[in-house]
Amino acid sequence: MIPYVRQFDFAYGRRDQVSPLIQRVIADNPGPFTFTGTGTYIIGRDRPGAGVAVVDPGPLDDAHLDALLRAVAGRAVNHVLVTHTHRDHAPLARPFAEAVGGAPILAMQPPARTVHASNNSLDEDEDEGFRPDIVLTGGERIEGDGWTLEAMATPGHASNHMAFVLREENALFSGDHIMGWSTTVVAPPDGDMAAYMQSLDAVLARGFSTIWPTHGPAITQVAPFLKAYRAHRLEREAQIMARLASGDRTIAQMVPVLYAAVDARLWPAASLSVLSHLIKLMKERRVQAEPEAQLNADWRLTEGL
Repeated sequence: MIPYVRQFDFAYGRRDQVSPLIQRVIADNPGPFTFTGTGTYIIGRDRPGAGVAVVDPGPLDDAHLDALLRAVAGRAVNHVLVTHTHRDHAPLARPFAEAVGGAPILAMQPPARTVHASNNSLDEDEDEGFRPDIVLTGGERIEGDGWTLEAMATPGHASNHMAFVLREENALFSGDHIMGWSTTVVAPPDGDMAAYMQSLDAVLARGFSTIWPTHGPAITQVAPFLKAYRAHRLEREAQIMARLASGDRTIAQMVPVLYAAVDARLWPAASLSVLSHLIKLMKERRVQAEPEAQLNADWRLTEGL
């Protein structure tokens, strides 16, 4: 079982000092995919004139913009970082950057195509107008007043997903790649389960002390949590194979069984995660689809398995 972390003290719009170098302000946009809302992080020292970076400004919301401006007042915002271009993370980046004097926005290049198999299934549509000032590819160092960030490419939830390592605290700002309150939706065609698992292994190998997701509280028991997170994905894969062996042929048949204990509002998103697992299994030649790999396809185990 994944040791989920769901309880924490917060108030919308309040600036909380959550570590020596990290403050957090949470937007009032709770929902089935955002949990309590988007957590925007301010990295740097809390003293007049200090240079800071801001991670994931969040959705277009005037109240959240005002809260962020209050939170950074008296300090210099030198960088605005975005983990990926979903609408609960990226749209406020440009208005916020302009409001603090034109800080550059750093992120991976936005995807060039429609990113979900069914955009009606998710609340996480793309911010189609998002354009970073500086395009990150992974490995870049971003330095400030007493802090150092490293860009760490973590594709899977989104092809352009970037996490950020705070070296001074051995901490990772994980965006939506890893969340303490829930597993992450991996929705094709932009979401890729094989890439997600590779990214998860890369994070596990780094031995972080703390993970700060954009939604929900920090993960402090990192290694056990990530191992359980990974095991859950492999278990889900095995469950999908078992459903196919039992005679299920469609994702619509599998989801009510596989996700019986999950809020039915999340079943459309779960269908996309099952599709992502099946695409991974198809690449491994363990399953096959007719007529092609899509939500309404007919799926079967590859003969000989």
